[in-house]
Amino acid sequence: MTDHPLVTTQWLADHLSSPDLAVINAWMPPVTTPDAPPVYPEAHIPGAVFFDINEICDKGSDLPHMLPAPHVFSSAMRKLGIGDGQTLVVYDDFGLYSAARVWWTFRSLGVERVHVLDGGFPKWRSEDRPVEDTEPLRVPSHFTSRLDHGAVADIAHIRTVIANGSRQILDARPSARFAGTAPEPRAGLRGGHMPGALNLPFTELLEEDGTVRSAEGLKEAFAKAGIDPEKPVTTSCGSGVTAAILTLALTILGARDLSLYDGSWAEWGGREDTDVITGPA
Repeated sequence: MTDHPLVTTQWLADHLSSPDLAVINAWMPPVTTPDAPPVYPEAHIPGAVFFDINEICDKGSDLPHMLPAPHVFSSAMRKLGIGDGQTLVVYDDFGLYSAARVWWTFRSLGVERVHVLDGGFPKWRSEDRPVEDTEPLRVPSHFTSRLDHGAVADIAHIRTVIANGSRQILDARPSARFAGTAPEPRAGLRGGHMPGALNLPFTELLEEDGTVRSAEGLKEAFAKAGIDPEKPVTTSCGSGVTAAILTLALTILGARDLSLYDGSWAEWGGREDTDVITGPA
């Protein structure tokens, strides 16, 4: 198998019949088109199971799709037939959008052998690779979750980081939303960003075909944003989804001290007791 966070469509095609491989279709509609339907019922990579980020989450939170508790996640994975020791490949319908969030979820809950399909389903289909429209037979498997507390930042942690400057905070939202000159797509949120945060829209890490930029391209993008991957970084975005794309890219570059603010702007921008800065970083 491979240790790289990404796998190519060719790699997946070559390993699709491996008994210890599980393919996962990550799904969350873009916040700008919340009624968009998933492609999965009509076509998906053979053997793939469907992972709905809005369903496999902390249902007790009033924030969107927060990380589920380990026992909740383990139960959901057993039902999907995902088991300990498997190699997981996650993809999404858009190239790279929600797959990184599911990759991060598995990593944060103790799974090391999990990868993202570079280019996702659009690249797979553009190469005329096989698809199917039937759900695979799911055999419940034993799945163990162990939360990596260091991978997840909460609002108390963010307040501390802002106060002492111990970590770089990097926001994946579009620059106009970060600056507060464009409205947030979620109702009730103020525009702007956290004090001290830097901005790198996740789209700047992707090529036009939805694949991830080369390592050199990623280095250039982070340097331009003022981020040093060798120093601690906490990523954020609108609701903790595209922040995971930043985390994925930093992982590709070998960064080790990474966390993701799960509540992200849905939490920070929705409260009255948080400081909000407008204008560019």
